[in-house]
Amino acid sequence: MDSLESLGGSEFPSQTQPYTAPSTRSTHSTHLTDSTHSARSATAPPGVAYLNTASAGLGPARAAVALRRAVDAWTVADQSAYEPAVTAARASFARLVSVPVERVAVGSAVSVHVGLIASALPPGAEVLAAEGDFSSLVNPFAVRRDLKLRVVPLESIADEVRGGTSLVAVSVVQSADGRVADLAAIREAAARHGARTLIDATQSVGWRPMNAALYDYVVVGAFKWLLCPRGVSFLVVGESAADELAPIFAGWSAGADPWLSTYGPVAELADSARRFDISPPYIPYVAAEQSLALIEETGVERIGAHDTALAGRFRAGLDELGIGYAQGGAGDSPIVAVRGLGDAAAQLARAGVLVSPRAGHLRASFHLYNSAADVDKALDVLGGLRRTVER
Repeated sequence: MDSLESLGGSEFPSQTQPYTAPSTRSTHSTHLTDSTHSARSATAPPGVAYLNTASAGLGPARAAVALRRAVDAWTVADQSAYEPAVTAARASFARLVSVPVERVAVGSAVSVHVGLIASALPPGAEVLAAEGDFSSLVNPFAVRRDLKLRVVPLESIADEVRGGTSLVAVSVVQSADGRVADLAAIREAAARHGARTLIDATQSVGWRPMNAALYDYVVVGAFKWLLCPRGVSFLVVGESAADELAPIFAGWSAGADPWLSTYGPVAELADSARRFDISPPYIPYVAAEQSLALIEETGVERIGAHDTALAGRFRAGLDELGIGYAQGGAGDSPIVAVRGLGDAAAQLARAGVLVSPRAGHLRASFHLYNSAADVDKALDVLGGLRRTVER
């Protein structure tokens, strides 16, 4: 078996347990070695193949340590780490998506960021979205009955942009099956017709390089591929688009000087995207600072090559087993949806393989803490289930 070791190393020690598989499946990938260091880990139990990052990423050891310290500090009213952590996390995220830090707002949930954008659209505005895209991206527009929400197949998004389209809202990678949107075509079509672009990069930032400056709005929930706790999210607002947004969720922390903005109407909002901040839940951001640093240190391109190689190995194994999976999209993806096997997720869990049932399929997702052994373990369990069904 060719070597595809995890990139997490001591950050995720329980994910590097050896597993001997009978298969000798091939892969074109190169050997990947550990480049990170830490003391403790908060991961799945030893021997478990955690293939569920598309639902939630595993917390790195350094982030878990920071989180425990923050909780201990909370019990004695020590808040000294809070603001520095938010500042560091904002800056780290800005670097990961190639924008100035002044263009980044922080929050706690993608749906709130999208709700802010939805609130700014005039009555009758048309929003174009992909069929089956994630609800947090779509529903804030659906609940505004005075908007026209038009839903089309992912592959048709660029062709369906028209003169009356105000906003194109689409995920880089589909949560349900891992298909990748043709962002270049969508961006070109939106520019041609004068439509704004809203990109949900929750399922891509952390393994796929991105230049968020190419779009009007980018939203990211950081608890998946960025390995942050729930409660950490980011919004990138383009300079021209910022003038169209009213900071309706702005509180004291969105003020030019937050500590002079704690009572009454905020006299002066920040002149950066910080005016669109939703007051952050501080303790998750203490861990987020560490998680984002790990992603930066390891390198998004390196992580992406590792993740997609594992997914490629998984697809090759499914081909050998004669098991179908969702295909299509405009690029490689570390998310694989095995067709029609959503009901098998519980059986895989009992065998030590953690995946998710999504849209009737069995969704597996591969990240830096996974290895070829995890892939082969999942394939062996699926092969056994197939043989059982065929008897």
